[in-house]
Amino acid sequence: MTPDPGPLHPSLPSAPSRRTLLQAGSLVLLLGTQQIARGATILAVRVWPAPEYSRVTIESDGQLTTKQFFVTTPPRLALDIEGIDLSPELRELVAKVKPDDPNIAGIRAGQNTPGVVRLVIDLKQAALPQVFTLPPVAAYGHRLVVDLYPAEPVDPLEALIAERLRDAPSAATSPTASKEPATPVVPRSRAPQPATATAPAEPDPLGELMAQRATRALPPEAPPPPAAPVAVATAAAPAQASARGTASPRASATQTDRIIIVALDPGHGGEDPGAIGPAGTREKDVVLRVAHLLRDRINATTVGGNPMRAYLTRDGDYFVPLGTRVEKARRVQADLFVSIHADAFTTPAARGASVFALSQGGASSTAARWLANKENQADLVGGLNVQSKDRHVQRALLDMSTTAQINDSLRLGTVLLGEIRHVGKLHKPRVEQAGFAVLKAPDIPSVLVETAFISNPEEEARLRSNAYQVQLADALMRGISRYFAKNPPLARSRSV
Repeated sequence: MTPDPGPLHPSLPSAPSRRTLLQAGSLVLLLGTQQIARGATILAVRVWPAPEYSRVTIESDGQLTTKQFFVTTPPRLALDIEGIDLSPELRELVAKVKPDDPNIAGIRAGQNTPGVVRLVIDLKQAALPQVFTLPPVAAYGHRLVVDLYPAEPVDPLEALIAERLRDAPSAATSPTASKEPATPVVPRSRAPQPATATAPAEPDPLGELMAQRATRALPPEAPPPPAAPVAVATAAAPAQASARGTASPRASATQTDRIIIVALDPGHGGEDPGAIGPAGTREKDVVLRVAHLLRDRINATTVGGNPMRAYLTRDGDYFVPLGTRVEKARRVQADLFVSIHADAFTTPAARGASVFALSQGGASSTAARWLANKENQADLVGGLNVQSKDRHVQRALLDMSTTAQINDSLRLGTVLLGEIRHVGKLHKPRVEQAGFAVLKAPDIPSVLVETAFISNPEEEARLRSNAYQVQLADALMRGISRYFAKNPPLARSRSV
């Protein structure tokens, strides 16, 4: 073996031996691998429960690698997160699960092996889990997202029918029912119906409502119980229908409880807070409160003797993708779609409310185009699993729009602006148009209402106040009623 020749220059330090270099290189490689494996730090964990799905989000400063295992009996999802150790942030997941979460029973976390943390999510029912990662966007770092969808999703239309059946007996017997037009108006355009006596006992909402329809669709020769009240009601019906602008052969021929559905879409939610005001007010919280107030008013109103029902695309603090909001409104066959937001701009000087409708062409102004682009990016912030969507189907849904829908939307937006001007300043005196993705239901008049500029300190304070929220809900309700007075929802055949 050739001996080491030693240093070439006596004044320089001796070069390391080959064995030393190999040992040092191995050590660097080992440390490098460990550093890469354990380089991610958990920044925050969040749990978003919702009736339609529950979401678990793990935010970190680096992308996480996972392996998942789903067990059907009992239903649970095991998730191995590689390259991290059990941290206090991950332990917080255990306490973040709420008892009323409709999907998650509990979460367990433990150090499965060195550098691998195992999360076990125990479920209350069979689920279809989706696990995906999101790159950094807005204020968020890397996110690992677990969406848990029920294997048997709830039918929203059936839920609305069940709600109507629950409220119908109480509305008929309540001493305060005279405050609502529902009770005195409904019998005037229909034959008497003993709804309570004919409702079947089994818990089938759709079947119960169809049984009520069969009872109400009595032949004309069937003798009504009290003769005098019926004669008065029959004589009064045409006059009232004419006053409401709803007189129509189809209206008199339809002997059923035709539910008028208004889809309310509180913007943002969950991972997407929306705009944030100078005092920290979050758009997603304000618009949800306004939507709840408006829902109560809609549910206490009738149109031409038919009850109205509000359907919320989100009824809590969770994220709903833009395309899903449109799909949900179409699933319940909504007659109107009202998306509620709070505007924001780069300077606090901007103020006033606005109403927007869809545009098939270009935007009506630069500001409208800018706002549409900003709102259409909500899926990026909220966290959409693009791999689970058929992009061709999604594109077809969002590209569908008709001239009739846009014209009806402009009429709706005009009456809403006319009412909002009485409770606050308007940013623009007319309905603007742009390519909002959330307004692209081809068969539903749809508008987006920017209630105020949350970036303006004065308007932020008003949006936070309960009094102003009530005024907004009242104004929107008056606008919806005015729209239906001139545009009765008679074209849709959704009698069940």
